[in-house]
Amino acid sequence: MQTTEELKAELIENFSFLEDLDQKYEYVIELGKKLPMLDAQFKKDEFKIKGCQSTVWLIPEVAETTISFRADSDSVFVKGLISLLIYVSNNQPKDDVAKLNTDFIHQIGLGNYLSPTRSNGLVAMVKQMKLYAQ
Repeated sequence: MQTTEELKAELIENFSFLEDLDQKYEYVIELGKKLPMLDAQFKKDEFKIKGCQSTVWLIPEVAETTISFRADSDSVFVKGLISLLIYVSNNQPKDDVAKLNTDFIHQIGLGNYLSPTRSNGLVAMVKQMKLYAQ
């Protein structure tokens, strides 16, 4: 099983082949489309991420030492962002997820181009993932 850091490095490499910001945005949207839609039973307030302009639902699946997530959003781009976070954190040790940071978002070339509201939403998503992992 790959570590969180190895998965981040893999994403950074995948994004390095994309030449411009539009291609990166399109790739993020494609990744989001690959996330399965959540059943209506999970689209409840208790699973909503507070602090996101878009609606984002994040469902934790906690095992003894690891954690995984399922998510959905009403925004295709935000769904892509959460898919990046899920990619690097699914089936990882809870301790690693509790220390998750978004440095790789900057390294793939998106960090400086996120609007303030999207940046705040990204921080809120990571914060919630960390809370679930603790």
